[in-house]
Amino acid sequence: MPRFARMAYQKADDMVFGSSRKPLSYGLGIKVGTGRVIPEAKYAPRPGVTQSPDRLKREFVDYMSKDIIHRAVNLGFPDLQLETEWISHMGADQRTSGDIVSMQKELIEGCHAEYGINLAVRQTIPDLRECELGLRPGRDSIRSHPEQLFESAETACSQGADVLSVETLGGKEICDYAVTQGDIVGFLFGMGCLGSIDAEYVWDEFVGICRRNRTVPGGDTACSGANTVMFMSGGYLDNDVQKTFSALCRCISAARSLVPFECGATGPGKDCAYEGIIVKAITGLPISQEGKNAGCAHFDLMGNVMAQCCDLWSDESVEYHPDFGGSSVACWAGSLGYECSLMNTATASGNGKVLRDLYMLSDRVRSPESYILSYDNAWAVGKAIVDNRKDHYLRARAAAIAGANIILEGYRSGELGLSRRQLEKLYRMIRDLESLPDDSDAFMESCLRRYSTEVSKFDPANYGL
Repeated sequence: MPRFARMAYQKADDMVFGSSRKPLSYGLGIKVGTGRVIPEAKYAPRPGVTQSPDRLKREFVDYMSKDIIHRAVNLGFPDLQLETEWISHMGADQRTSGDIVSMQKELIEGCHAEYGINLAVRQTIPDLRECELGLRPGRDSIRSHPEQLFESAETACSQGADVLSVETLGGKEICDYAVTQGDIVGFLFGMGCLGSIDAEYVWDEFVGICRRNRTVPGGDTACSGANTVMFMSGGYLDNDVQKTFSALCRCISAARSLVPFECGATGPGKDCAYEGIIVKAITGLPISQEGKNAGCAHFDLMGNVMAQCCDLWSDESVEYHPDFGGSSVACWAGSLGYECSLMNTATASGNGKVLRDLYMLSDRVRSPESYILSYDNAWAVGKAIVDNRKDHYLRARAAAIAGANIILEGYRSGELGLSRRQLEKLYRMIRDLESLPDDSDAFMESCLRRYSTEVSKFDPANYGL
């Protein structure tokens, strides 16, 4: 698999929202990374509608999708991307899922023709695989979830998806254990190695499916691992998972989220990949991001900083229900569009980098993770990945060490505050990471012996090991 041998941006300051080295055009007039930030609205059906395929189709198409598009038109927004994150039922019901995709396609074609608004739909299919049953085709003889994953990709693309994405679960069994133990080596093995192996296996196939159907392969996210740690580390009232641990997990996840793009994915990367800024610095491909306008679904300490270099701006999954201003999905879509309008006005007036820096500085020292994801530090983590591109382990380890040193330097300079426990955890992680072997085979052999014993759900055969 080809590796990125150099950074797409020669310096961090070259990155800004709405602009990418490798812009994309797709859907009905959508142009991403060409100088404008585009709102990407997401939505979730109400509990109970899954009992009826017809009700589910109406919820996704006639209610949520139509409400969002009409609100965008009413407010005068020129561009809009929808993201349909398939609920679990849809992964097992290809007929209903295919109908939803094709009905959404028909809807946006009609709205584009009638109103002139530029539109596209990203279809994010579910990864229902269970490590206990098997992650690869032929291993799950009970539910056939691996086969359903690839069937879902084929269904989405063949029925009209403009962009295909997924949130793969490879390595999650190790990552979950590592988080409970505060084990950065386990997270490195689970996300940096196993997660990368699984993402490569999946995206080698997905890219081919997308190309056959003229669908844009949008990429993956480390949501099941890095975002889990971020949520568990919480805010200032939470202390169960140290925020320095969460920050290094995010660095590791960037090396894993890079894999789909090495397989041929072109972006735009998914919004819940908070590590997307690191991936953009390496690839130059457009990214979707989420932050303060995704408060309905995600809690984080970096609500503004995530807008610094986004190409699409998302609100995550809004559950459909009535609000005073209309349906919930329409109201949240309005807030997205206004934020994008601010970014685009800043760009048009020559103040893009000023707004970028204000976004970044407002959250830069709110947490170690927001510090790492500030675009200058994110670029440095990306450079460590590129400089150690030989294999999954070496570059993920390099990313974690680079992140640790950035945090430590910020603390010593007085810019970044750390609690005693956060600092102690940081020193322990640096010690653990620097004591690891430089030989990938030795690391993998050691981890296979250890975690095959400690994690009952772990089966090396799921990863071809």
